Amino acid sequence: MVDLETIFPGLAGSSHQVTSLATDLYNCIAWAAGDVSRWWWPDLFRQRYWPANARREETLIAFQEAFGSVGFGVCVNENLETGFEKIALFADDHGPQHAARQLPNGRWTSKLGEREDIEHDLHALEGVEYGKVVMLMSRPVSAP
Repeated sequence: MVDLETIFPGLAGSSHQVTSLATDLYNCIAWAAGDVSRWWWPDLFRQRYWPANARREETLIAFQEAFGSVGFGVCVNENLETGFEKIALFADDHGPQHAARQLPNGRWTSKLGEREDIEHDLHALEGVEYGKVVMLMSRPVSAP
């Protein structure tokens, strides 16, 4: 198995940890949205889940609409804010590639494709695989 630091060189020397076993039940987009029951992607053949009110295309606006369907709106920074949870969208020249969700401790969590979930520094995943952080979104935290 390929080491995570080989795929994501930014993880080398940073504080990160695996927080779940690998699964193909859900992906990073679903994980960021809080859904661990299905794989989210705007595939043209409609084999994956995608919110009905979001464009079914691999564009930032489509992903913004998808996350908007679960209460997220664009925000301006990645700082931890009491009462809000945040997500970060990563993209490269081909469009959106990844999403991460901020944890209550200010660190970030990501589902790495069919691999594990990890806790990490936000920018540690930037690079060839996912591109860079291009959009931040937030929503109010639901009261328990």
